[in-house]
Amino acid sequence: MTDVIDAHHHVWDLSVRDQDWITGPQLAPIRRDFSLDDLAPEARAAGVTATVLVQTVTVPEETPELLALAARSEQVAGVVGWTDLTAPDIADELARLRRLPGGERLVGIRHQVQGEPDPDWLLRPDVHRGLSAVAAAGLAYDLVVLPHQLDACARAAAAHPELIFVLDHLGKPRIASGERTSWAAHLRALAALPHTVAKLSGLVTEADWTGWTPDTLRPYVDTALDAFGPDRLMFGSDWPVCTLAATYGQVIDTARELTADLSDADRAGLFSGTAARVYRL
Repeated sequence: MTDVIDAHHHVWDLSVRDQDWITGPQLAPIRRDFSLDDLAPEARAAGVTATVLVQTVTVPEETPELLALAARSEQVAGVVGWTDLTAPDIADELARLRRLPGGERLVGIRHQVQGEPDPDWLLRPDVHRGLSAVAAAGLAYDLVVLPHQLDACARAAAAHPELIFVLDHLGKPRIASGERTSWAAHLRALAALPHTVAKLSGLVTEADWTGWTPDTLRPYVDTALDAFGPDRLMFGSDWPVCTLAATYGQVIDTARELTADLSDADRAGLFSGTAARVYRL
């Protein structure tokens, strides 16, 4: 069994901070606390040797909390946090985060671009300045976007060849509806830039939660493999969000099934090597 770095998961404690995006009856199953202790036995059973903990809310207090968790954990090798990309003092803020307990495990920054009403938010001058600061700090930038925002992702990445861009969840293709033509074209445009990588993550919750099979996801995974190549893809569980549609074990088993035709070296890269390289774990 190939060792696995889970390059994308979350935790939250609702008594510390509300997750205001968890609303409505569909998301009710995950409107509770999820901790590293909850994840640990499932990760061990699936052969996961390290993880990357990713932010969930756009408040400055969360990233120091995640770094502190990482500092106390043998499991969390890296943290993708949030800070205000548009702040004039972003370089100083990134340096401050690095000095905090666990700050050496800060590996990337992310913003919920998917929630921005402006489809060209990533192209704003103040955002460009922030992306330059992220690159200067030696960090990666995670893109959490919807398919209609992929064009802006490619244009932003083209403007910042010094920064590694990591596309979360393959840009959230509309798997449940079966649409992939436009998504695939924009994905390939982003993948044409050599400093971009993508995560095989979050796909089960873009599909029909109760009716998906590995073959449902296969066309999207195959498109990503063809566009990026296995050396620029990394596995992520998107736990605990994935539990709306699958168990942790099912997510990893499905990823293994969909990449079974790759060479041992390519599988090792996809399941651990790419994440270790991109996030400098």
